[in-house]
Amino acid sequence: MTESNFLKEHNGRLMWHPMTSPQDSVAQPPKIITGAEGVFITDIDGHRVIDGVGGLWNVNLGYSCQPVKDAMAAQLDKLPYYSTFRGTSNDAAIELSYELSRFFEPDGLSRAFFTSGGSDSVETALRLARQYHKLRGDSGRTKFLSLKKGYHGTHIGGASVNGNANFRTAYEPLLPGCFHIPAPYTYRNPFDESDPERLAQLCAAALEDEIAFQGANTIAAMIMEPILGAGGVIPPHPSFAPMVQEICNRNGILLITDEVITAYGRTGAWSGARLWGIQPDMMCTAKAITNGYFPFGAVMLGARMIEVFEDNPDAKIGHGYTYSGHPVGAAAALACLAEMQRLNVTATAAARGAQLYEGCLALKERFDVIGDVRGGYGLMIALELVSDRQTRAPLDGRRALALQEACYEAGALIRVSGPNVILSPPLIMSEADTRGLLDALRVGLCAT
Repeated sequence: MTESNFLKEHNGRLMWHPMTSPQDSVAQPPKIITGAEGVFITDIDGHRVIDGVGGLWNVNLGYSCQPVKDAMAAQLDKLPYYSTFRGTSNDAAIELSYELSRFFEPDGLSRAFFTSGGSDSVETALRLARQYHKLRGDSGRTKFLSLKKGYHGTHIGGASVNGNANFRTAYEPLLPGCFHIPAPYTYRNPFDESDPERLAQLCAAALEDEIAFQGANTIAAMIMEPILGAGGVIPPHPSFAPMVQEICNRNGILLITDEVITAYGRTGAWSGARLWGIQPDMMCTAKAITNGYFPFGAVMLGARMIEVFEDNPDAKIGHGYTYSGHPVGAAAALACLAEMQRLNVTATAAARGAQLYEGCLALKERFDVIGDVRGGYGLMIALELVSDRQTRAPLDGRRALALQEACYEAGALIRVSGPNVILSPPLIMSEADTRGLLDALRVGLCAT
């Protein structure tokens, strides 16, 4: 049996894949990706397509970023691993903490706690939020607030604050004390409100109402994505995040921005917090911090957290990961930070994002199956598919997956999540690459 036949024979049979069923992986074997270059990926049959997913929102610099590969190789030769638990550290992690404090200075964040990825970063922030209040003698503050449609990873805490039943129901009961408010989602919301600014006000009022109902002195933190990603790329009105921050500050509630997707340039700004002009108490980051080349993340911490933890002799952090501050991951992150800034990927994300968004709006004019197009902030776009524009009934899942397959054959990998087509390509896309992605979408829509 050739290697190709061996891989095809065992594809989907011995490995359980995330976010699908074992039966589905056998019935519809996943694409076997064997190579990648620039913004293109190549499968086992030699089919080369534009990666419209950017790995999983994380390969912002594409697949040929040699400075990052070189930094990782050099670090492996020098020090392939050492722990940052009490008593030891490593030079790469120290240097990275310094560079991150400079990078996130405009966001009011100057300390880093290193993790192994996005779910770890969320779990860390939730735990530190509870500890913060205990250190202040406010031990009754244990609850968390978040947005419906929000996504915060897969750990028990992250799943509990997730606002999508798909990631919750099979694992309930989850962490008690987690409550969700309506998201500023103009296409579907309980207020039947289509004006984004008015909807932002209604959602902020719902937050105030929930705080009053729960009791502000019982709530530890509010966690939210600056732009909801996996829930269908839902950008709020620019007034929403500042309103949320003001409400949280007034009620003594910490604000955590989950920027596992939005940090490091994807929105056309260096962070979602900076995009909306807010300064959170904590920011969860991962994904693009190493361009997907190494599992790594960082929780960035602001002044309120720093003061309480650094001025209290009892503030021992009883939390961490074997790979927190991994030297190879830190070296990769240092190289990514330098390369992202050298290439000014925020400008490219903004320009190519506008091109992709406008192209998707043009496709909506042509294809009735597109009920809504969301984006307008960098390279994160969603098309919500419907079977009827008047009723907004979601498109049958089989037809949505058929679109994904047709687009792949036409030259682009897209991601279908429920009724949404989510586009999050690398931030180094060229005009021609973006046209190629739009062409593949058009061909796929014609075939669906």
